Amino acid sequence: MTLRHLRIFVAVCKYGSATAAGKHLYLAQPAVSLAISELESNYGIKLFDRISNRLHITDQGRQFLDYAMHIISLFDEMEESMKDWEYIGTLRIGSSITIGTHLLPEYIKAFKQKYPKIKLKVKIDNSAEIEKAIGENEFDIGLIEGKVQHPQIIAERYLDDRLALICGKTHPLYRKEKVSIEELQKYDFIMREKGSGGRDLFDSTMLINNIELDYIGDSVSTQAIIKAVEAGLGISALPYLMVKEPLDASELWEIKVKGISLSRGFYIIYHKNKYLSQSTTDFISICKNHSH
Repeated sequence: MTLRHLRIFVAVCKYGSATAAGKHLYLAQPAVSLAISELESNYGIKLFDRISNRLHITDQGRQFLDYAMHIISLFDEMEESMKDWEYIGTLRIGSSITIGTHLLPEYIKAFKQKYPKIKLKVKIDNSAEIEKAIGENEFDIGLIEGKVQHPQIIAERYLDDRLALICGKTHPLYRKEKVSIEELQKYDFIMREKGSGGRDLFDSTMLINNIELDYIGDSVSTQAIIKAVEAGLGISALPYLMVKEPLDASELWEIKVKGISLSRGFYIIYHKNKYLSQSTTDFISICKNHSH
C-alpha cells in the first residue's frame, strides 16, 4: 500500500463519495474505487458499507482513518520542515474569537520578530470548530476557551479567564449588586452560538443548577450581542475581555450571581500525535509568556 492509497481513502471520508473525492484529487471515479478496494483486500477489512448508493464508514474504517491521517500528516510535515527546517515554512493556527481578537495579535507580533520568514495561516472561529479542525489536522495548534472533548487532543491551560454576566442601563438589574441564580429565570437572554466556549460554560452552569432560561436569540457576533444588551433587549454572558470597555464606561453593568462561578481557562491545544517543531514550541512559549 502506498501514500497515494491513503490520500484517496482520506479524501473519500472527507468528501463523502468516490466521485467527489476523484474531483478533488483529479482522478477518475473508477481509480478511486479501485484504490479503496485494494486497501480493503490488502488488510482484509471493510472500510465502508455501501447502502442506497451512499458510503458509510465502518468502525474499522474509522480506526484506519486515524492511522491514515497520522501517516499523511507526518509525511507532509517531513516534506515541509526538511526544506529549510525551522526558519522557512508555515505555522497553521486556529483561534477562538475572544483570544483571536484580544490576544493573538500580540502573540503573532512577537513570533514574527523571531521567525520573520515563517508564513502564518490563521483562522478565527468558535472553540468547538477549532477543536474539530485540530482533530482533523487542519491546524498545527489551537487556542481555545474551555476544555476539550476530543480524546486525541492535548490541552495545556495557560491563562485564567471569566465570563461577565451583563445587562444594559435600562434593565431592571442595572446597578443591582447581587442576585440569586433563580432570579435570572425572569429575564430574556441573548447569547453566543452553541459551540462557543463561553456559551458551553454558561449552559453547563445553568444545567448543574437546574435553571431553565429563555434564550430569545443567539449570534456569532459578540458586538451585535453587546449592542442588543445595551439597547435593553436582554442579558448576556460574554468574555470579560470583550466587554471591559463598555463596563468601564458604565454602558453595561456586570451582574454578580450568588453561589456560582463563571471562571474558566484558555487552552493551547494540539493533536497528541503532532510533531511540534522548535518554532511551534516557541510560539506556545510566547503565548504563555505574553499572558502574565
